[in-house]
Amino acid sequence: MEFSWKKNLIVLWAGVFFCSMAYSISIPFLPIFMHDELGVGDRYLSIWAGAAFGITFLSSALISPFWGSLADKYGRKPMLIRSGYSLAALYLINFFVQDPVQLIALRLFQGLLAGFIPAAIALVGTNTPEDKTGYALGIMATAGASGNIVGPLIGGLVSFTLGNRNAFLFSSAIVLISALVATFLVHEKEFKRPKVRSRVKDDLKQAAGIPIFFALLGLVAMSNFSVMILEPLITIYVKGMGVDSDRTSLISGIVFSAVGVATVIMAPRWGKIGGKIGYGKVLMIGLIGGGIGNLLQFFVTGYVGFGILRFVYGLFFAAVFPAVNAMIVQVTKPEFRGRAFSLNQSATQIGTMAGPLLGGVLGALVSIHWIFVINGCALLLCAFIVHYKKIDKTVPFQRTKLAESESK
Repeated sequence: MEFSWKKNLIVLWAGVFFCSMAYSISIPFLPIFMHDELGVGDRYLSIWAGAAFGITFLSSALISPFWGSLADKYGRKPMLIRSGYSLAALYLINFFVQDPVQLIALRLFQGLLAGFIPAAIALVGTNTPEDKTGYALGIMATAGASGNIVGPLIGGLVSFTLGNRNAFLFSSAIVLISALVATFLVHEKEFKRPKVRSRVKDDLKQAAGIPIFFALLGLVAMSNFSVMILEPLITIYVKGMGVDSDRTSLISGIVFSAVGVATVIMAPRWGKIGGKIGYGKVLMIGLIGGGIGNLLQFFVTGYVGFGILRFVYGLFFAAVFPAVNAMIVQVTKPEFRGRAFSLNQSATQIGTMAGPLLGGVLGALVSIHWIFVINGCALLLCAFIVHYKKIDKTVPFQRTKLAESESK
């Protein structure tokens, strides 16, 4: 049967959707779960919640280059299968935790065994025609965003109706579906296995030899940091807006989902626009719009207005990561792409880890309103770096140079 990149895209979209949904199910109720069922007091709740979010990303950041090296050696599909079944088992064990230390230990292992989403993105980037890459990666961004929409809604609803622990069972079942999808429906086209698996040290040297790619890694880390600094605080922030305790998880799930809805609407469109005007320009638009949107959240006091403004912010920020992924495809060779996306994942997880940890500490020291200012300023700083380094102007040249070298 002839290989169809469109069919592969649909299948991988479904797998990433379910995997993202499985993770995000616990986001709205995790601080409440730690408080009500694991005995964490109000005074240290934001710190424990930040640690629970951040430890997963720290361990994932450290291990991602290793998984990327294995992906380029043995293929991206085996990485999908490995991470899918491992995470399904770990989500199931979450159901039985009895104290916050056990929960954090499990979330540590979740990070160590993760890798489904970067492997899926690398597979799409490697198995899609070059002129369709931006569109395909934009579509893949909607998979994660859609999962992040549905996940908090399901998590909030299940925790509200059946209890917090049962939401972990949903996560286990859903990520198991991702693993089954990867096992039976994903196809990897013409994978050429190298004779020797590369070392992480050599991969970092090769990445450093591509200045634009290295700058993109720093940009990814900073962007994720600016977003994730609010992750453990939004539920607490919504509760402080006067929402009843028994409705906090549900309302927080809706607020969390606002950004995801915006991403689903705009990410494919930004991918198409980037193919016409350049992904660097799209990246600038996303960073500036997202930065301003976060600064405006400083002035919002009601949860309805807060949700609306989060949605508007998401419309702009939806441009950032599809543009970055497309630019990584442009400036890296196919045989390095699996490792490139794993390094990208490491940068993502470093920012994602640092954000909740610092957010949890700052949430205990200053008003959450000021953290929106930090968030917005970080995104505007990223936009300045893109302009100062002329990334938006250099990437098209690099793409042309790369295409010429590969055609010879």
